[in-house]
Amino acid sequence: MRLPPLLPSAGFILVYLVFDWLSYVEPLHGLNITPWNPDTALGLVFWLVIGPRAALPWFLALVAGDVLVRGMPGGPLGTVLTAGWLTCAYGLLGETLRRVLEGASLFTSRRSFYQWLALVAAGTMLNALFHISLLAWLGLVPWQDWLRAVWRFGFGDMVGVVVSMPLLLKLSTAEGRARLRAATWKPETLGYLALAIFVLWAVFGYIVTSEFKHFYFLFLPLIWAASRQGVHGAALVVFVLQLAIVTLVKANQADNITVSELQLLDAVLALVGFFIGIVVDERRQVAEELKQTLRLAAAGEMAAALAHELNQPMTALAVYGKACEHLLARGETGDLLRNAIGQMINESARAAEVVRRLRDFFRTGAMQLETVGAGALLAGIVQQFRPQFHEYGVQLTVAPAPALAVQVDRLQIELVLRNLLANALDAVRARPAGQRSITVVAENVGGRLRFTVEDSGAGLSEAAAARLFEPFVSTKASGMGLGLVLSRAIVEAHGGTLWAEVAAHGVFRFILPALDSGE
Repeated sequence: MRLPPLLPSAGFILVYLVFDWLSYVEPLHGLNITPWNPDTALGLVFWLVIGPRAALPWFLALVAGDVLVRGMPGGPLGTVLTAGWLTCAYGLLGETLRRVLEGASLFTSRRSFYQWLALVAAGTMLNALFHISLLAWLGLVPWQDWLRAVWRFGFGDMVGVVVSMPLLLKLSTAEGRARLRAATWKPETLGYLALAIFVLWAVFGYIVTSEFKHFYFLFLPLIWAASRQGVHGAALVVFVLQLAIVTLVKANQADNITVSELQLLDAVLALVGFFIGIVVDERRQVAEELKQTLRLAAAGEMAAALAHELNQPMTALAVYGKACEHLLARGETGDLLRNAIGQMINESARAAEVVRRLRDFFRTGAMQLETVGAGALLAGIVQQFRPQFHEYGVQLTVAPAPALAVQVDRLQIELVLRNLLANALDAVRARPAGQRSITVVAENVGGRLRFTVEDSGAGLSEAAAARLFEPFVSTKASGMGLGLVLSRAIVEAHGGTLWAEVAAHGVFRFILPALDSGE
């Protein structure tokens, strides 16, 4: 086995001794049987970072703590035996965590959190059984007090690890330190830390008469931090609260508060904070993934819309290119050729603009607003669907559009209409021939432009309508369930509303703010 790194090992031993001294509160029989043991958490994190090479520094830290903090109550032999046993037991727990949960990924999901908690609870309690038995065999703990000592030591280890390990683990990686550093100097972080200090002052300022009645106020800064900054905020506040409580109890000699109450307080604070923090982090991750998925889906839809837009300039380019060939074959070098070349340049610029809009939308979701008449919007998109309607025998009715104009990103609104017409086509294809019809209406509703797409399909029930705009909910076997979600997002980004009506046939409507000018 390679020797451990000297400087990190020396730093580990120093911090371990500080934690040991701070947490040496209400020791049972003058031994390391205390309500909180954050030094155990530090050792486990050190093991996760460097592996089995942490065994020697941890053993030396245990021996040094027994000598310097407790005065070696078991003598040299007892100190060496207990330090050796604890090194083996803690090392086994650390190696189990390292292999099963992959170290730094412990707190990325509720599943890994529950696994970590179960391993820590089982490992610390099993270690307590054998460690206290060893102390009793050495005559340092009376056998009649064996059960109480097992509970105190095992639960103290478990609370110390649960409360302290998340923050220490974050500090052990460069990414974790960067995120904690970024979060710590935010005004909000300083706010909930200030609240935590105030609550601690209020609680311990009246600790002689409080009789443990006011400790629930400690949940206020914890819930604030966990709900806003996830696991990082929860880990920071839980660790600060634990160290502050231990220090204040030690300084105030608060004998009226029982050890079991303080242990349960620390455990409940930690579990509540980490659970809220993990749920918040998971929801944020899902939201980011959904946002990216919607953008990719939007890019696909936009690509379909822009393919139609590109068709015209590309066709024009081909026509003008052929014209240039004919003109050159005739020896034409005058205005006709220059005009044809100029038109080719214009159509190239038009095609480049279409591609740029797709790129901008894919990157940022940006809109390019323009004034478009209601009739122009309907005519452009309906024309694209006429071949499909003819193929499936769908009777299409387009009502005359009002003299209203809207300021919109035309391609995005056409995308919404395309989605609604495609859904209507899918709905009516299930009907018998002769009963397939789609009606598209644009109308002026109180100075706003409302579009309605009705079809002769089966319509929507109340249950189906309630979930229709949820992501990944689709009535199509091959659908992703994102078309209507994307369409609603586009309409709302334009200041409008999109909805479906519960009816015996399909009815979708969306409404947009209109301009005073007509077409």
